[in-house]
Amino acid sequence: MTTAIRGATVLMEDGPAEADLVIADGLIAAIGTAEPAEREIDGRGLVLAPAMVDLHGDAFERQVMPRPGVAFPADPAILDTDRQLAANGIATAYHAVTLSWEPGLRSVEGAAAFLAALEAARSRLTVENRVQLRWETFAFEAVPVIEQALTADLLPAIAFNDHTSIMLRDFGTPLQERAFEHGPDFRAAHFDDPRLAGRVEGSARRAGISADEYLYRLRQIWDRRDEVEPMIRRVAAAGRSVRAPMLSHDDAQVHVTGETEKPCLARTPATLAMAEEARRIARGLGHDLAETSSGGGSDGNFTSAAGVPTLDGLGAVGNHWHSPGEHVLVAPLARRAALLRGLILGFAARRPLGDTE
Repeated sequence: MTTAIRGATVLMEDGPAEADLVIADGLIAAIGTAEPAEREIDGRGLVLAPAMVDLHGDAFERQVMPRPGVAFPADPAILDTDRQLAANGIATAYHAVTLSWEPGLRSVEGAAAFLAALEAARSRLTVENRVQLRWETFAFEAVPVIEQALTADLLPAIAFNDHTSIMLRDFGTPLQERAFEHGPDFRAAHFDDPRLAGRVEGSARRAGISADEYLYRLRQIWDRRDEVEPMIRRVAAAGRSVRAPMLSHDDAQVHVTGETEKPCLARTPATLAMAEEARRIARGLGHDLAETSSGGGSDGNFTSAAGVPTLDGLGAVGNHWHSPGEHVLVAPLARRAALLRGLILGFAARRPLGDTE
């Protein structure tokens, strides 16, 4: 079946444009002026845009527990969330499902029940409902649930959270200035500090327990601190093994270890002269070369550091390197080959670079 949406303002790669869009067998078949289709939709005055992807959403919690102490069954809560997503143009959503040592809404048991309910509701959902496993790293009980979830057809993301250390930070340390939680400089508050009860009051209310009981559980969980880093490595290894997206949440500071592996590719006078010659050859071939920078490095960094004039990025044109979406564009291959030919012939003939006669 073909469907034509007529006269909508279509968000194109180079900006909005009024156009017709044809869908055939569920795929976009044409954009522009379309022939008659089996189904016609008047899109005049409307914007036609790609659907959105919500990478982190916990709005579903409002459907599960609209107010403290009032819980709805997961099944209608999931269906309600799904319809709201569709109505707002969101085609893929990652629900941030917290797996915490707390009881109640964010418990491991609650997360497992939500995952089971989501899987059971798949056939009735209108958008792609995925999960972001928002793991509190002190919740060791959650690790088997995470490892099982990583076997699902719709691969979840993993977010590493440490709100436990945040709650126990020293009262004289601003939130954004606290040291790395598992380093020697992290300063924790004392459990006999009366201010702690006020700090955990909101979390205790969400968990459905008193502040005193919450502090009692928190003291027991804090005894696990030395075991947290090995558990993080275990979960990270499980995520990497299936190429699950992984995120880190509410970090204190950037902590970098190791050394620089490659020198910089320097903009020496000789390299700049060679770059200008490459631009001259490219202009003769009908296109422009622009200078840019990128992360990472290549073997050209080593030749540049040795004092050899070096140009990088003259190979195939493409995108998404070292990822499942890595690809090369066929159209520019001939021009790139001609550009390299001009440079190589300049070297071979010991003439000024670019002299190909």
